[in-house]
Amino acid sequence: MLVRDAMSTVVLTVGPAHTLRQAAALMSARRVGAAIVLDPDAGGIGILTERDILNSVGLGQDPDTERIHAHTTNDVVFATPTWTLEEAARAMAHGGFRHLVVLDRGEPAGIVSVRDIIRCWVPARQHVVPA
Repeated sequence: MLVRDAMSTVVLTVGPAHTLRQAAALMSARRVGAAIVLDPDAGGIGILTERDILNSVGLGQDPDTERIHAHTTNDVVFATPTWTLEEAARAMAHGGFRHLVVLDRGEPAGIVSVRDIIRCWVPARQHVVPA
């Protein structure tokens, strides 16, 4: 199975000047754990994850004044739609992260998460009727 079979193609994108609270609200409303950050001043495409927001709040920083650009990962590992899920899982395990931005011809095409991979690898839960 390939990354294109598992990735989410409806992706939340945010700008670097948004606050962490704004990002958290958008991520919560969309029920996603990461957003693509489009920041041409910082090299183009970055990622902000729920862990980045949690780390900031845990340090006592104010989510209403902290800007996304200060918490964005800009050294992103990108996948392509034709990677296998094994390649994506290996990259995540090696890098210690749970989301991969998927690029197709240099443009964001989606995000694949550990949850997406597990959903593909594990058959859907079947309802078991107790005896």
